[in-house]
Amino acid sequence: MPPSAESAAVARLRNPESIRERCREILALGDADGLTHFRLHRDHLDGTADFVLATIEDRYPNRDIPFHSRWRHFQVAGVDRWGKLSQTLHGHSREDIARTRMDLAVTSVLLDAGAGDRWRYVESDSGNCYSRSEGLAVASFHLFAAGAFSSNPDNPLQADAAGLAALDSEGLEQGFQVRADNPLVGTRGRMALLQSLGRALPGHPDLFGENNPRVGNLYDYLAARAVHERLAATEIFAAVLRGLAPIWPGRVQLGGENLGDVWHHGAIRRDDPSNGLVPFHKLSQWLTYSLVEPLEEAGLRVTGLDSLTGLPEYRNGGLFMDLGVLALKQREAAQQTHDAGSELVVEWRALTLALLDELAALIRMRLDLNAERLPLIRILEGGTWAAGRRAALERRPAGGPPIVVSSDGTVF
Repeated sequence: MPPSAESAAVARLRNPESIRERCREILALGDADGLTHFRLHRDHLDGTADFVLATIEDRYPNRDIPFHSRWRHFQVAGVDRWGKLSQTLHGHSREDIARTRMDLAVTSVLLDAGAGDRWRYVESDSGNCYSRSEGLAVASFHLFAAGAFSSNPDNPLQADAAGLAALDSEGLEQGFQVRADNPLVGTRGRMALLQSLGRALPGHPDLFGENNPRVGNLYDYLAARAVHERLAATEIFAAVLRGLAPIWPGRVQLGGENLGDVWHHGAIRRDDPSNGLVPFHKLSQWLTYSLVEPLEEAGLRVTGLDSLTGLPEYRNGGLFMDLGVLALKQREAAQQTHDAGSELVVEWRALTLALLDELAALIRMRLDLNAERLPLIRILEGGTWAAGRRAALERRPAGGPPIVVSSDGTVF
């Protein structure tokens, strides 16, 4: 039976090519000064490339740039937290270690969606204080290590359906050290996301296993999809999108399918059910990037990483605003708080994603490297994310984004 128009549109909106295509359409409108909220200043793009290159040289002078993934955050302050935790898995097979790493990566990424300016996490082992993505990573790491996502006391280092579904707000708030004087943006949204994940796992036995479904069983599905131990990045992304589709709250739906990180923008015109929709799938792509290392250390080689896109979040988006590539047409909008689904935010994210491709091309040209040697996943790490943070700290005392977005803990 041929696919319905709605199911075909869903498949299209989950294709990275469609993400790029629609974001580039919005960028083309920016070139024609046809956008409602942003003006594009291409003359600042070379200076932005210089700023990112200086950041890369400072952080990775030998240009040995690792992947942009959750694993970098677990190493904040030079502490190899996973290395220490993995010692408790001595004697386990590399496949079982990969499952554990995937359990950790997925839960931690889903808990990483912006923390706000006021939240801090103090690590008990070191006494170090962390904020934002690093703080969220370290807090979620210790929650995982304590067995917070497992229903099996004999195997605490896993994230299984029963353990995730049983997560409660008290446990999560305690793990993140949330108090009246230490508020975390979107705490309930994060908890609901993990609970929804727990409920979703049994619905995909091919991805997560039939008996005691667990996130890490995704390794077995992906390993079976590999050809001669080579696995396309798009295979990981497709599995993540399908397995996590039910967990996203209150989003656009087509044919009964929850689309996730897909939003409306009036500039996108299509003669099908995807009319007006712009897909980003930021957390799903960030998660895909974070699964590459566990898979490769288990013996698989992930190919085609540049088929995925840059990440349209506030560090990369802030970089383009702070360095003058993008400017708000209504300056007062910078003083307001915007919903994640507002046209202004969708426009900002689309421009960010499309500009990241152009910036990556400039950086490769300056370094005389091709995409195979310097894929986008390394440019993000080297890179645009760190440069966005640096630019923010130079311009705003708390290093927050140039646009305030109201977050429920599931988008940014």
